[in-house]
Amino acid sequence: MRGIFIVLEGPDGSGKSTMAKKIGDYYRGKGREIEFTREPGGTKIGEKVRKLILDKNNTEMDYRTEALLYAAARAQLVSEKIKPWLNEGKIVISERYVYSSLVYQGIGRGLGVEEVKKINDFAIDGLKPDMVLLLDVNPEKGLKRKLNINGGDRLENEDISFHKEVYGGYKSLIQFFPEIKTINAERTIDEIFYEIKKIINSI
Repeated sequence: MRGIFIVLEGPDGSGKSTMAKKIGDYYRGKGREIEFTREPGGTKIGEKVRKLILDKNNTEMDYRTEALLYAAARAQLVSEKIKPWLNEGKIVISERYVYSSLVYQGIGRGLGVEEVKKINDFAIDGLKPDMVLLLDVNPEKGLKRKLNINGGDRLENEDISFHKEVYGGYKSLIQFFPEIKTINAERTIDEIFYEIKKIINSI
């Protein structure tokens, strides 16, 4: 049985972790093996990179450095974990993937989508997801939810204008990446997951 690679995308606080768990439970109920991961992180090396990127004290970090660190953590995750899992026939559910870098660094940081895509094409070595679920939520609502939980990391504490740029970036990606399915995430958990199940069952 072939593996399936599912990516959850969306602004901060859009409910990616909640939906990842529900998708995992759904597939587990069908007898499939599930692996969860997140970005940046998911490996010993990636988690160290995550600390560097999200540390609120690293205010001097250059935007290019930030983009390259994300790509580096992603390269490690793909080679060490995701590809082997897929080869074993597992369902791999990742919170974030390349699309986050395209909008956060390419658009939000103003580095350019094409420039950020180039370094990530190298990092992922041709691995594309089977499905990308974009949880669409107003950035102000999502951010408020996130900051109330844990005070937020370095990127979450950026000005709201940055998060609005990111949100607009996600909207613009849809026309270039047909694998992205947009889901209204300003509804109940059950309503959101009902729509996700319909998408899952169509592949």
